[in-house]
Amino acid sequence: MIYTVTFNPSLDYTVSVEEFELGKTNRTSSEEMFPGGKGINVSVVLHHLGMENTALGFLAGFVGKEIERKVAECGVHAEFIHLAEGNSRINLKIKNIDGTEINGMGPEIPEHKLAALRARIDQLTEGDVLVLAGSIPRSIPTTIYSELMERLADRNILFIVDAERELLTDALRYRPFLIKPNNHELGEIFHVTLHTREEVVPYAKRLQEMGARNVLVSMSAQGAVLVDENGNVHESLPPKGELVNAVGAGDSMVAGFLAGWLSCRDYHHAFLMGLAAGSASAFSESLATGEEVEAVYRTIC
Repeated sequence: MIYTVTFNPSLDYTVSVEEFELGKTNRTSSEEMFPGGKGINVSVVLHHLGMENTALGFLAGFVGKEIERKVAECGVHAEFIHLAEGNSRINLKIKNIDGTEINGMGPEIPEHKLAALRARIDQLTEGDVLVLAGSIPRSIPTTIYSELMERLADRNILFIVDAERELLTDALRYRPFLIKPNNHELGEIFHVTLHTREEVVPYAKRLQEMGARNVLVSMSAQGAVLVDENGNVHESLPPKGELVNAVGAGDSMVAGFLAGWLSCRDYHHAFLMGLAAGSASAFSESLATGEEVEAVYRTIC
């Protein structure tokens, strides 16, 4: 079974605003609401690709109830832990203003609720997949990803980590099967600026030296690069298409890669599936359907 963990789920309020002006009242020309958070996005796209999975995480207040309802509408099985106080966050995303976002903080997670998640994670067994994705509330230590991986280190579980800074680097000693920084996040780790696919390769290999098995780097208009655990480098420009909404594209890439790998254990196919899924979501108003991913995949395979 595949499990995703989203510590800080959100209700994503995605709007378009024509001729936005600071200091004035602006009105939306379109608006939608989606359940958000990187792990949830991965779960939704995995479900669209026919991969059974379970979404784990924390929810609070009336916003949390709406997130849970929308996740169920997407067909994803979820086992959320509910908090007695606070509210899950609402993220405002303005589509047509350079991807401008205002993300909420999210609720505090008390220790006894964190213990409940640890107990659920402890039930994972050999052959399961654990996807740890996204930010965490400020009430949780940045070692939480590595802590959860340590608890499962002897069970032959595939770890996938999509996070920034210490959340990612602290997890590397537990040899995650896949990490997926973008080129900016990769550059931040090593204090460099990375623009081209060729530039990211040596730094991806350095992350492998630190423990990662496979490093998938998303690069927006530059496409993506995969340095696999066999030493092979896979790279490509993105498929041609109109960018509609970049929200969730990186999470879709993770889901596509995982679905591709589990289907045939071939890294090149997994890379192309990741690229297709990420691009298909970027070309869509929401997260890509299985049919949309397949249509893009056929153009690049």
